[in-house]
Amino acid sequence: MREIVLDTETTGFDPATGDRMVEIGAVELLNHLPTGRTFHKYLNPEREVPADAVAIHGLTDEFLRDKPLFADVAAEFIAFIGEDAKLVIHNAAFDMKFLNAELKMVGKPQLPWSRALDTLALAREKFPGAQNSLDALCRRFGIDNSSRTLHGALLDSEILADVYLELIGGRQPDLVLAAPEPSGGTDPSAPSQPRGQARPRPAPLPPRLTEAENSAHAEMIARMGDKAIWLRYSTVGKG
Repeated sequence: MREIVLDTETTGFDPATGDRMVEIGAVELLNHLPTGRTFHKYLNPEREVPADAVAIHGLTDEFLRDKPLFADVAAEFIAFIGEDAKLVIHNAAFDMKFLNAELKMVGKPQLPWSRALDTLALAREKFPGAQNSLDALCRRFGIDNSSRTLHGALLDSEILADVYLELIGGRQPDLVLAAPEPSGGTDPSAPSQPRGQARPRPAPLPPRLTEAENSAHAEMIARMGDKAIWLRYSTVGKG
């Protein structure tokens, strides 16, 4: 199972009023384990970055001036997230509306909401009434976020990947139920044994019932009468 943990940084709160993305960061998980593959781009938003946004993520107009437009990286981004991987996002509604606004502007198909997995909603369901910001969840799970002095899309995605794995039960990769091979190898002359098929015992186990217990059982069945269902299956008194 492939998942993409994703975060964006923006110039503001609403693409409908002209706000744009200035950074995208994403990390790949395969069967709930990080693969080491990441996607990270700074973007020229083609507009001035407000001072309050700069205070949040530290990305100034001067820094972003020579960065690519979203149109320049859209194909690479779409290829990285693939066609069906779940997009794991904290407060998914925010990032999804910006991603879809940018995709729409460059004539690319929009991302369906069904692909989003919102870790904020997951955290609220698991910890109702508690603080569920990314920083609060890091404190709850003991995840080191000391390097997060400013919001950064790739760093936040890496931290969110750790938080997400804790939310779904900790770092436990999918179980593989397969019998290990014997440490000494396989004897090629031995008959093959299909996986999962029980080997017959070389000798049957001795009975554990005592003679007194057998007698008591026979008396109980006798008291039930000739039509008792027990008589169809009981071996008592049969030679």
